[in-house]
Amino acid sequence: MDRIDSMRLFTRVVERRSFTAAAADLGLPRSSATAAIKQLEERLGVQLLRRTTRHVTTTLDGEAYYHRCIGILADIEDAEGTFGAHEVRGRLSIDINGNMARTLVIPELPALLARYPGLSVHIGEGDRFVDLVREGVDCVVRAGTLPDSDMIARRIGMAREATVASAAYVERHGLPRSLDELAGHLMIGFVSSRTGQVMPLEFTVDGKIREIVLPSRVTVSNSDTAATLVRQGFGLYQAPRRRFAADIEAGRLVEVLPGNPPTPTPISVLYPPSRQLSPRVRVFVDWLVEILGPKLDASSSS
Repeated sequence: MDRIDSMRLFTRVVERRSFTAAAADLGLPRSSATAAIKQLEERLGVQLLRRTTRHVTTTLDGEAYYHRCIGILADIEDAEGTFGAHEVRGRLSIDINGNMARTLVIPELPALLARYPGLSVHIGEGDRFVDLVREGVDCVVRAGTLPDSDMIARRIGMAREATVASAAYVERHGLPRSLDELAGHLMIGFVSSRTGQVMPLEFTVDGKIREIVLPSRVTVSNSDTAATLVRQGFGLYQAPRRRFAADIEAGRLVEVLPGNPPTPTPISVLYPPSRQLSPRVRVFVDWLVEILGPKLDASSSS
């Protein structure tokens, strides 16, 4: 293994805190990864890593060497990435909401892979907190206001939100015509992964946001489950309008208080500073803005 490959392996071991995970990411036998790091330490004449039965940590020398390697590898990837699309290669690991992945990203994915034949993609689906560096994830796509972090964030677009209920629910409980008429109605409680609390419904009134919490007989932490529950008549629910556009058009769902919509939801892609110059991340982020931006903007005006 040459010096550059040794650096790539070393940085992945540090980020994953595991020889086994790092070796799997790079398609190497664990024994080869262990031997390569041992040879690296012998060549440098210092101990870079501390091994325990549970995980791997850096020594002070290892931490310093890691940061030097990150800079060197970023420069190499940036230099190689300037010589054409065919040079963008390797495995890109992303995490994205499942519905967005299936309805907006995956249908366009063949074009991305045709554009960059050397690129492969792993798609994780979720809204949970992801430690990008430790879990070996290159970037995540998230909806909503982002918490403060050291991640780099790029806004993709704004998704129009809507309040919906099933036609059967409206037949049983009536259609509220004002916020005051929401009294006595139910909502599907969506539990925030950040706070652990049920998120209130949002309504725009004279340019200001009013939050209302209705009783919930069912609470969930997954948007796909919530979508199923609203279709089955368990209560009111707020989500990107594009998700339920076909249901609304077909009459299966009814838009509630369309004159008092929830605030649009920002959609962003986040990645760690160490991935900032990676050609794989750069072309993927640009592609996301290219394919999702117009769709989100179009949904805002529909």
